[in-house]
Amino acid sequence: MKSPRERAAEGLQAGDRFTIVRCFSEDDIRQFAQISRDYNPVHCDARYAEIRKFKAPIAHGLLTASLVTEIGGQIGWLATGMSFAFKRPVYAGEPLSCHWLIADIDERGHAKAEVRILNAEGITVLEAITTGVLPGTEERECLKQMLADGDPTNGAGGSVS
Repeated sequence: MKSPRERAAEGLQAGDRFTIVRCFSEDDIRQFAQISRDYNPVHCDARYAEIRKFKAPIAHGLLTASLVTEIGGQIGWLATGMSFAFKRPVYAGEPLSCHWLIADIDERGHAKAEVRILNAEGITVLEAITTGVLPGTEERECLKQMLADGDPTNGAGGSVS
């Protein structure tokens, strides 16, 4: 099976699908709080999260949404817009699967993708629409060379299909 980067180097089409599986740890949530400076206690304090009717501190919505950018980064998608609908909380240790569908591509290589992130029970935790520009001919040639060189900038560590 070809990697998302290999598929992007060949040229992407409407209807192409990508899936990534990931689980955020408590440390991931702490690090995201530090990077984003979002120290909302619902992410950082168990007592506060419980008062807000959560069973534990929850992951930041934008940390969960970073699964959208992980796939986008692997395929060289240059985002021009993103819209998120946060449906359910995400907890540390909870397996997530992010499902991308390239829904439309115009003649200029501008595209729209529909994204759903599901928890282990198959419940949607996030829905997203992202628009962007796909790699053109020159960028695809560069991706091919990167792949030939071992693709040192592709930090994909999760399960991708």
